[in-house]
Amino acid sequence: MLKYEDLRRDRKRFLALTGITPKEFEYLLPSFCRAYERLYTTSKTLSGKSRKRKAGGGRSSELKSNEQKLLFALVYQKAYPLQELLGAVFELSQPQVNYWIHRLLPVLQDALDYLGVIPERDPSKFARHERSKGETPELIIDGTERRRQRPKSPEKQVLHYSGKKKAHSDKNVVIVNAKTKRIGYLSATYAGKTHDKKIATEEQMCYPRQATLYKDTGFQGYEPRVAKTCQPKKSLVKES
Repeated sequence: MLKYEDLRRDRKRFLALTGITPKEFEYLLPSFCRAYERLYTTSKTLSGKSRKRKAGGGRSSELKSNEQKLLFALVYQKAYPLQELLGAVFELSQPQVNYWIHRLLPVLQDALDYLGVIPERDPSKFARHERSKGETPELIIDGTERRRQRPKSPEKQVLHYSGKKKAHSDKNVVIVNAKTKRIGYLSATYAGKTHDKKIATEEQMCYPRQATLYKDTGFQGYEPRVAKTCQPKKSLVKES
């Protein structure tokens, strides 16, 4: 069984399985505990009724501690495995895995929201979202792709085939604060063939006017209303 106490000693493996480091896990844990208590107070049953008996009766769960609950939620989010596979890793049945996924994901969402690390999804609210952070508005925009299952439809196969990745993929555009590395904006999901600049143009993000925006050549010609945009120039020197 995958246990937090064992995994925390191996930083590389911890990062590979959860997407965060043990130090970041410890930073997230208190907010996760508070969110869990808010959503599932021990004074009420799962149906929301006042509890008549003390909590803790019945079979003991494999996810006893809050650390184990958070680990379960993060592994699911990072790897998105089949429920049968996740059950084998945490020694749970498939119905138990399904139960915990639906129980814990809202808690994780609430905890991340409390810490202010959830990216903005509404392009019209991005400027206000960034101003509320009180950080230097030095931003980096880039496209990110992730592989997906090959579509059955020939039309969708062409649409999702990415020449860059040489595979079928989905694509998002993200905007990151250059100083803090915080992801401030996450676009809607587009087919892998869609060009980065086209996504940025269609999203119509509203930037802080005083922002400096760093972009790569995939955003050639993209000039939003910001104080300054910076883009590296392609080298014209040919190698002999």
